[in-house]
This record gives sequence, structure tokens and C-alpha cells, in this order.
Amino acid sequence: MLQKATILVFVVASIAGCIGCGSTANHYVYAAIPAANQIIAYREDPNSGVLTQIAGSPYSVGVGVVSLALHPSGKFLYAANPGQNENDISLFNINAGDGSLTEVTPRTSLGNTVSQPKVLAMDPAGAFLYVMNVGSSNISVFSIDSGSGKLAPFPPPVGTPTQIGPPLLTMQLTPSGNFLYVSAVGLLNGEILCYSTTGGVLQFVSEISSDGTNPNGLAIDPSSTYLYVANTGSPSISVFSIGPSGSLTELTTPFSDGFSGPMALTFDPTGKFLYVANNGSNNVEVYTIANGLPTALTTSTTSNAYSTESSPAFLAEDPNGKYLFVGNQGASAGVQSFSISSSSTTLIPVFTYGVGNTPSSIVVLQ
Repeated sequence: MLQKATILVFVVASIAGCIGCGSTANHYVYAAIPAANQIIAYREDPNSGVLTQIAGSPYSVGVGVVSLALHPSGKFLYAANPGQNENDISLFNINAGDGSLTEVTPRTSLGNTVSQPKVLAMDPAGAFLYVMNVGSSNISVFSIDSGSGKLAPFPPPVGTPTQIGPPLLTMQLTPSGNFLYVSAVGLLNGEILCYSTTGGVLQFVSEISSDGTNPNGLAIDPSSTYLYVANTGSPSISVFSIGPSGSLTELTTPFSDGFSGPMALTFDPTGKFLYVANNGSNNVEVYTIANGLPTALTTSTTSNAYSTESSPAFLAEDPNGKYLFVGNQGASAGVQSFSISSSSTTLIPVFTYGVGNTPSSIVVLQ
């Protein structure tokens, strides 16, 4: 069964910087491997995009680890563990010198009313962590201690998950942190629900149809102006403008990208380019964005897309916008890296890193 992380989504933290800027700072790439109950850690060479596995990696984590989230301070990594009714969150301290991980125990239990945490979303200020629980169709909120990274139920003392209702697929916070969008399975088409997040409290704002089935992928541009939805089952992409209150207005009818199973989306740091992973067609397509509307670039091949390993399911970009990482869930089961041209219009394969089992989430830290 396909597993997908968000926040990328996939959840990706600390994506910032300028495209084409030189850098000597190390970046670190972390991938969740559910079948092995492990997190694999790599150092990314900022000049070549080559990944080198960090000493001590892979790290043991909870059963079925499925989603990762980074704290904006770069000090903490969180992992959701849904397997065998474990239903908890792991916290790791990140060594600033080499990117290695040390787990802080005990793990944070989600409580008796929660099951199968699937997606983590990190507040951009680092004050709250949102947890989507697909087994119980609700969302848990935890406050974060800025010094230790430890989680506390929110609101205290025990926290009460927000019940959503329909079967949940994924979620995405706006870069501003003001709104949380949740995709769910509807009776006919998928549904997109909006919640405000003032002070960490989820308040329902609105609900709208995605006009497509199985909206597995969500992406929001850096200005928090537009929401893009990958409707895997249609297959199509929906585009919505985001109003001041967080309510959505559809810009155009969903359009087909010409490929099968659009599964994940991510933006470059400037918000000018949108990358789409097509799970059924084994490729990534690049769009340019003008007034919120995507136009497929023709700089790749005659098919307007870049080939990947089988079943690409999630995407992550490095903080400088120089490299794109693709998580593939087919027989090749690995992390594939691409170099991004200075114009962001061309993807050049760098290497594919086999991880032995299907990965489910990638996050990148500077």
C-alpha cells in the first residue's frame, strides 16, 4: 500500500535560500523506512548533491515509522510511529556537527482516542506540532518546548484531538502558519477542509470539493496565496486561491497533467516553479506559475517530464533550491536525487540510493 508523507506534505523544513547560490554548509537528509522501523540519515554535499550515509545510520525508531518533521531551529527531528498500535511520536536531538541523531525517551503517546498517526506538520514558528491520525480520523496538537524539543498535549493538561469525520489523506500548513488544510475522501470527489491555527487551536473555517478523487498531495506557494491539490485517482491537479480568512476559491477546473497518478507536489523556494511526482507514470513534471496558474515546461523531453525510478510518491528540495529528492516506492525502493538548473527548468539525475525497503518520508535540514 502506498504511504505518503506531507509536509512536504512528504513534511520538508528549513527550505530557504537562493537558487544557484554557492554554499559550503552541509545539509542533512533524513528518510523514514517503515518496514525496517528505521530512519536513514545522509550528509548532502551542497556542491554536488551527492549523499553520504552518516556514521551510526540507520537509526532504530518506533514501529512502522511513516512521517518525519524538522523543528525550524534545526535541533530536533520528530517521527510518527503508527505500527502495531504503538501510536506515538519519537523525538531525536540532531547533532549540529555531523547531523547524527540521538533519540530522547520516553516517546510521546498519542492517547487512547488516537490511532495510526500518518502525517506530521510543523508550525513554522516551532511552537506546535500537528499530527494527522488516519485510524481515528482526527488531528492531535502538541506544544513544543523550545529548549528541549519535548512535546506536551495541547490544550493542556491532556489535549483533545480535533475530530474531522471523513477518511483522511494528508494535510499541509501554510508557510505563514495561519491555516491548516486537510484532504479527505469524499462520497464522490475528495474534500479539502480548512482550519485556522491561532494559538495552536484548530478552528473549522470551510470545506470545499477538490473536484477530483483521492487528493493525496497538497502544496502551498511560499506567499500562502495558492493551494495546489494532486488528485491521484482522477488524475488531475486542482488550483485554489486562499482568501484572508483561509477559505478557498477554485481558479480553474482541475486539469490533467497528461500522466497517471499525480501523488506529490512541492515548490521551489521562490514559488515560481511547481514539481509534480506522477506515481503511475514514473516521472516528475515541472510547471511554471503565473498568477497562480501552472503551465507545463517543455524543457525536459517531448513528454514534458523527467523519468524517475518506479512509483515516485513524495518530493523534497534542499534549502538552496539546488537539488530535488524523490522518494520512490516501487521495486527500486530508494531515494533519487536530481540537480536543478539555475533557471529551475531542468532536472539532471545525480544518483539513486537504495534503502532496502520502501521509504515513506524525506526531510532536508541545512
